Amino acid sequence: MGIVFHILAHNKVKILARGVFPIPENIYTVLKDTIKSNDFVQSVHTIHGKRIHFTYCKAIVDQELIHHELLHRIQISEAEINHLLALKNLIPLENIKLSSNVDEVLQSLIRGFIYVQLEADLNEGLLINIVDLKRGYRSNNEADNEYSVIGPKVGFVEDIDTNLNLLRKELISENLRFEEYIVGSLSQTRVTIVYVDGVCNPQHVNTVRQRIVDSDSDVLFDSSILDQIITDNANSPFPLFMSSERVDRAKFSLMNGQVVILSSGSPYFISGPITVFDFFASPEDYYLPWVMGSFFRCIRYLGVAFSILASPFYVAVLTFHYSVIPQSLLSPIIESRANVPFAPIIEVLLLELTVELLREAGARLPTKVGQTLGIVGGIVLGEAAVQASLTSNVLIIIVSLSALSSFATPIFKMANTIRFLRFPLMGLAAAWGGLGIMIGVELLLGHLL
Repeated sequence: MGIVFHILAHNKVKILARGVFPIPENIYTVLKDTIKSNDFVQSVHTIHGKRIHFTYCKAIVDQELIHHELLHRIQISEAEINHLLALKNLIPLENIKLSSNVDEVLQSLIRGFIYVQLEADLNEGLLINIVDLKRGYRSNNEADNEYSVIGPKVGFVEDIDTNLNLLRKELISENLRFEEYIVGSLSQTRVTIVYVDGVCNPQHVNTVRQRIVDSDSDVLFDSSILDQIITDNANSPFPLFMSSERVDRAKFSLMNGQVVILSSGSPYFISGPITVFDFFASPEDYYLPWVMGSFFRCIRYLGVAFSILASPFYVAVLTFHYSVIPQSLLSPIIESRANVPFAPIIEVLLLELTVELLREAGARLPTKVGQTLGIVGGIVLGEAAVQASLTSNVLIIIVSLSALSSFATPIFKMANTIRFLRFPLMGLAAAWGGLGIMIGVELLLGHLL
């Protein structure tokens, strides 16, 4: 038995408009000249002197299933395979039908069908339904780091073939394109870029493709490392690619014209190009009425602003601008700080660093222990700090609300950036008060623009 595999290259052919296919010399050639995605395979098998052509999507169809359930049964049969009906009788599966319609074949292939043809007649073939029989991969998991109350809970896993299968099932389109590359001279990591032809800007695809090809990294263990390799500015505190493990977020990114990049061994994908506002959009926003979705997104914006500016504002006011505080509020603040031996900037830094230390320690411990540490540690240390006159009650409230507000950001990488930004702003506030905060905010906006 001779076996020849041919994976169609993305840059060799151009797709034809759906529904306007010319009358072909044979469907096999039209499929070869039409399908551009790397996950579609055309193979030729010689059995009993007859050449049989198979076309299928390897992201959905288990190739071992083809060998064991189809090829093996055909090989052990002694029947003559002179026409498609004879071949059909050898395959013990239901939902097998003859088809010579290119449009129907394309739609069936992206749903997990196999198209089988005899070389004697490539104008027609058998569509065999083996959808959902892909096996041998880890089951899907729930997106633990991006939990949502409404909508699907499915997340990606570490197996890239399973992830590509999930994308094919979620976005059933003949314009969905997969391009596979190998990155890392030592790790030999599979990287696949995914986009929707006709929706994504070709210039964006070419840019991502060229940066992956030009990368000279020795190892690639996770998509986050790839993010740093292909980014425009590795020194920016802001993430320049979206990173998520949710399948529905990947689908929305593709439909918005972004390029999605997956790598083997990582349950996270990265996508771009993006804006800073994309980091504050939750998949739940798409499942709610637009009024509610917009309301919750505005709440996130307010939470981010409070998380970044609250502590610097406290430092600026107590250092330079006592006059802006109403008299009724000024007296309690002065009383709470009467015995505090530190300047406002030192007081805030000690408390902020303590909160960050608790958060980091809780993240490294087992889940239940980490939650207990965060709650008990925060209460005990906060109460002890006030009793020892190391900080004021007002600052405890401000820092607690700032930490709580940072959790409103759906994307973990952006939440880390927000946690970091308040520290340089506190330094500017201690040096120049409100003017320093304004300078810092203008620098941030200038960097984002």
